[in-house]
Amino acid sequence: MRTPLVVVTGVDTMAMDSTLMSLAWDLPRAVSVRHHIDPHSQVLTRVVSDADGIVEKEHIQLEHACVSCALREDILPTLERLARDDRWSAIVSGLPTATEAGQLSHALGTNSRLARHLKLSSVVAAVGGGGVVRDLLSDDTLQERCVHTNPDDDRGVGEVACAQIEFADVVVLDTDPGAEATDLVRAMARPDAPLVTGADQLDGAALTAQRHQSTLAHQWCAAETNVAAPALGSSRAWRLDLSSSRPFHPERLLDRIELLGTGAHRSRGSFWLPTRPGALLEWSGAGGQLSIGSYSAWGRRTPLTRLIFTGLGQPPSTLGPAFEDILLTPQEAQLDHHSWSVLEDGLEPWLGDIRDVA
Repeated sequence: MRTPLVVVTGVDTMAMDSTLMSLAWDLPRAVSVRHHIDPHSQVLTRVVSDADGIVEKEHIQLEHACVSCALREDILPTLERLARDDRWSAIVSGLPTATEAGQLSHALGTNSRLARHLKLSSVVAAVGGGGVVRDLLSDDTLQERCVHTNPDDDRGVGEVACAQIEFADVVVLDTDPGAEATDLVRAMARPDAPLVTGADQLDGAALTAQRHQSTLAHQWCAAETNVAAPALGSSRAWRLDLSSSRPFHPERLLDRIELLGTGAHRSRGSFWLPTRPGALLEWSGAGGQLSIGSYSAWGRRTPLTRLIFTGLGQPPSTLGPAFEDILLTPQEAQLDHHSWSVLEDGLEPWLGDIRDVA
């Protein structure tokens, strides 16, 4: 019989810990495991506890202070080991702060050995209610908050926190942040994901009884998502969904990217370039921090440029015109593809060499 696993993510350590504690007490015969990465010493700390107290505490020297190494070297082996131990009927796992659950979900979904012992029941995003808007829409970095996972981790707090909420099956706010912030979280979360206020209001039995909705999570979060974003109605949050079959112009993207990538909003999606027609490129940003990169090949899919923006108040009137301005014009889109056959397009620092994606 497979052991149910509930995974908790977050950028607020206190919100994560209160969620872990609440779930551990709510579930009979549950074991809790919390991992923490010290980005400077490259040491991973693991604490395993149950209703009787701390079961084990160990420090593991990582080859590299990164999430991939932590998953491979200790997190996944520990979860498998705990699942094999018949002392416990459920596992609650707190990933290192500022870690997204996508890699763990993929590993559990593709590794047959792990799948024989573990059932990923739910992914819970724990959100600190005292600073929701700042966490999601400011330009703070993980390093500034001392929650980065490696010395070179230059990600923004908002980009990570938004992605965690978008991927989660359940979102829990440790305190009521007010109507405006609640609407913002609701706008980012998967439409079917419950939003709970107070970790003590989580139903541990319900979380372990269900199964993580990996297909729905992928459809909502993937760079190339074609899921329609539902209307927000009377929400205090706004959403702007911009799409086109045309690619971005590489030079205009370089010159004007800040027109789309800066501002107090969340932006995510995919785009393509005529200089790299086979590459599906990812766009992910929040609060003025922006990441772009190569995601996959388009393959048989029809290339699409689609960016989804979410924020509070009124959407900036400049986003739509800026999006249209950076796209190839209809006349440019009619040019022969050989016109875009170049050795460099200026985006190599972020997207890699053109020859590597040809």
